Amino acid sequence: MATQEEQIEGFGHVSRTVGTVFRYLLLAATLFGIVALTILLIYVANDAIQPLTADPGWHLTFFLTLVLPTLVVSGYLFRTDPTSFRFGAGVVGMLAVSSMFGGGAAMIFVDIVPPVVWFSYVLAFGLALAGVVGLERLDRQLPFLVRFVGAGAWVVLSFGLVPGLVQSLPVYPTDGVMLTLSLGGPVALVVGRYAAAKAGRRGTAVAILVALVAVGAGEVLGPLLAIGAVPATVLLAVAVVPTAGYAVGHIRRFPGRRPGLALAATILGGALVGAVAVAALGFAGPQSWVDWQFLTSAHSGTAAEAGLYPAIGGSILLMVTVAALSFPLGVGAAVYLEEYAPDNRLTRFIDVNISNLAGVPSVVYGLLGLGVFVTYLGQPTGTVLIGGATLALLILPIVIISAREALRSVPDSMREASYGMGATRWQTIKNVVLPRAFPGILTGTILALGRAIGETAPLIMIGAPNVLFSLPTALSSKVSAMPLQVYAWASLFASEPFYQAAVPAGVVVLLIVLLSMNSIAIVLRNKYQTDQ
Repeated sequence: MATQEEQIEGFGHVSRTVGTVFRYLLLAATLFGIVALTILLIYVANDAIQPLTADPGWHLTFFLTLVLPTLVVSGYLFRTDPTSFRFGAGVVGMLAVSSMFGGGAAMIFVDIVPPVVWFSYVLAFGLALAGVVGLERLDRQLPFLVRFVGAGAWVVLSFGLVPGLVQSLPVYPTDGVMLTLSLGGPVALVVGRYAAAKAGRRGTAVAILVALVAVGAGEVLGPLLAIGAVPATVLLAVAVVPTAGYAVGHIRRFPGRRPGLALAATILGGALVGAVAVAALGFAGPQSWVDWQFLTSAHSGTAAEAGLYPAIGGSILLMVTVAALSFPLGVGAAVYLEEYAPDNRLTRFIDVNISNLAGVPSVVYGLLGLGVFVTYLGQPTGTVLIGGATLALLILPIVIISAREALRSVPDSMREASYGMGATRWQTIKNVVLPRAFPGILTGTILALGRAIGETAPLIMIGAPNVLFSLPTALSSKVSAMPLQVYAWASLFASEPFYQAAVPAGVVVLLIVLLSMNSIAIVLRNKYQTDQ
């Protein structure tokens, strides 16, 4: 067979055979990397979960109740109705991921932030927002300076007085009721409006009320299930009610995708039936190290009693702090550089340095945090605030770059149309550019947070403790994190039980969190690309 070559001006001889070989080499390299990573993850998961230690009857029961029906239903839907298949898989995935984040939120309300404190600040925020909106509607009666000063004074007054007054009351509602109103209320408002799907005001009001009552059911279901009213209410508000509202609203908008609920019912029902069956038949499950005791216990000198609970709580607080610091700064910098800054030497110099900072090793940011926050500012080492600020510096360039790319993806024709209608630059950015770019900005931020949650070197450099036996309760408290705990088990407690059990279990938990965060980013990206 003759080699197909041709002469192209500026490129020299171009061979299609060489291009084909290069393409297959790239494919082989990609497959090799995927296979090698899969084998590594299988080994780690096998050490952590130990599926082969379960009774054969346990495997057979779940195969008959869960695996086989799921394969049959999913295979049928995938061949006959792919959109319904994706919808059903999305419902199950949403419930799984939101349940994990709901467990983290429940941890915060149980051990870190008392529900009355949360309720008081939510109430203060609501009053502050109502006052600002009310003053904004008086734009024709009052001058701008009066409205600005009045809004600022009202916000300061609301946050300065309301939390203290609420927390000083001698009697207030139960924790479940306060969480239902402060957390379940906003969730019910969003879920009810989506689930109603153009049902009119009365239908929307009914849907919101049903969602709120469903969240409030945690006050009763929690004690019955022996998990407590607070965790049950939080799980209903964060996981169950939003997933159910998404399923109902999606079916109302796309009735033809109703068969997808059969896949979700098969998976959830099969798992429940299998669990009941193995319990009734007395089959022993895997001797997994990733169990309830591991997730709810603190560190111990023995691997069998060691847990990841304080490290999980520390990672959650660190990510909240990182998001609160990096998101507004990164998005604000991106908006200025992309929409306001002139194209001159200074902005080009800033662009180059932001790109370079995104590739700086994480240990350098740890040294920067140690030098600036600890040595220069004299802050205590290893606290939630210092750790969050250091990790925020680490991902800030990534947030800026991803936000700028999202802003650039907004067509200039939309900006020009807004200017043509008489809008100012700020009104165009607020009402046209940012809403269009927000999914892309959020996707980049979540991926950046996924990098931050797995970092160890910056926390070591700022003096964060490897092991803690209790959750941090304030920004000034010492904090550990999941990577630090795994590092301690692998180095400071270098023994065979920790190597073969605790370390793989910690890695599996950390990977599950990372994959869940990345899955949210992937879903947002795909939806954003579909809407373009």
